[in-house]
Amino acid sequence: MSAVVLDGKKIGRLIEEELQNRFIDLQSKGVSPHLAVVIVGDDPASHVYVRNKELACERCGIKSTRIDLSEGISEQEILDTVNRLNSDDSVHGILVQSPLPKGINESLITDAISPEKDVDGFHKMNLGRLVQGDSSGLLPCTPAGVMKILDLSKIDISGKNALIIGRSRIVGMPMSILLAQRGIDATVTIAHSRTQNLSEICRRADLVVAAIGRPEFVKSDWIKPGATVIDVGINRVIDSSKKSGYRLVGDVESNASDIAGHITPVPGGVGPMTIAMLMSNTILATEIQSR
Repeated sequence: MSAVVLDGKKIGRLIEEELQNRFIDLQSKGVSPHLAVVIVGDDPASHVYVRNKELACERCGIKSTRIDLSEGISEQEILDTVNRLNSDDSVHGILVQSPLPKGINESLITDAISPEKDVDGFHKMNLGRLVQGDSSGLLPCTPAGVMKILDLSKIDISGKNALIIGRSRIVGMPMSILLAQRGIDATVTIAHSRTQNLSEICRRADLVVAAIGRPEFVKSDWIKPGATVIDVGINRVIDSSKKSGYRLVGDVESNASDIAGHITPVPGGVGPMTIAMLMSNTILATEIQSR
């Protein structure tokens, strides 16, 4: 029996629609939410992601400003751009699109963004609040999106075994904190490149969040029958039968849907949720700055 597909695109649009009342309330106070996106270089995937964010802003009524910087720009020039946006009271959210060119310290750039305008949720102050158990602020968008999928799909993970594959500061680590927080109460394991017997650990998990960035790394026979599978990965693999010359796959084998109870598709699963939570963070950041 096939798994129930967790449609991130559909859930994401519902979240965007729910933001409308908050948007209208801000406008009634003379405040127009404004997101500034900084993109460095010509990475094709980054440009696609930024365009999708611009389209979401259009749907939500959020003003968006795109700042394109050349590949060879210096770290200091990026910092100067961020500082200028920090000082601009008309800008409520700042996002610097990853990845940045080699030689640029991404953490330095991230921490230069004002915590109140950090709509990616990566600033050390925002991550620190999360570690302290405060999830009311600007959360990393992808983990927050996963939590929304679980909540709105009524998937109860209290007391269940949750496995996160990948330990990045963007997804894996904040995901583990959100799943273990009081009221959610999952029992969390974090796996990574040095984890031994990963397949066996995976087979015991009621919830698998795959965020390792390797195409179809998690095999279908690693999945516990009836488990919930959240596939964060989106990878391009060569496929000559496609007009584009490639196809998109996740970090989990596609036929895992024959074993899992619930599963997110790739594409159309976590990706749209990440953008929806970016819109939510932009509205929240605007509300914080307008108090």
